[in-house]
Amino acid sequence: MKTRMMIKFSAICLMAVLGGGMVGCKKKPSAVPGPGPGMEGGVPVTTEPLSMPPRSGSGMLGERNQPPRLAADTVYFAFDSAVVNPSERPKLDDMAAYMRENPRHIITIEGHCDERGTEEYNRALGERRAQACREYLISAGMDAARLQTISYGKEKPMDPGHNEEAWSRNRRSEFIITGQ
Repeated sequence: MKTRMMIKFSAICLMAVLGGGMVGCKKKPSAVPGPGPGMEGGVPVTTEPLSMPPRSGSGMLGERNQPPRLAADTVYFAFDSAVVNPSERPKLDDMAAYMRENPRHIITIEGHCDERGTEEYNRALGERRAQACREYLISAGMDAARLQTISYGKEKPMDPGHNEEAWSRNRRSEFIITGQ
């Protein structure tokens, strides 16, 4: 990345020297040119979350102004566990198939926990949950460079309730798909 920026900077300097038509310069040097916001490796990248096409009658989640995602693509976990349950694996298999069909997309896997436990413990557990999904997708043939993880711990509950039903919905990993 630094090499590409240096090449662009050198090319601009060479054009300025050879161009002859340029006169004067700014008193304050400008930043080294390179990919700007919305650019990754010189390729435009959108930061708007994309949604997968609905499957098996699943509806979009739009509550609380969350980025669009499918309810079917939320992987749920048992209490105090970061193991992907066999019943949740088909969701990850569908995600891997979708990503193979859309090679420019990138996934951010969000790990979430219920409200029980300390902030520190839940951050670590959320990260382990996101990593478990990431490792499953890699084993299904996904390129690791297209898979990012983040843990929100107990910060972003899907259900604000304080009972087992609410807690079971909050123990999850969600997938944000970005790219073109």
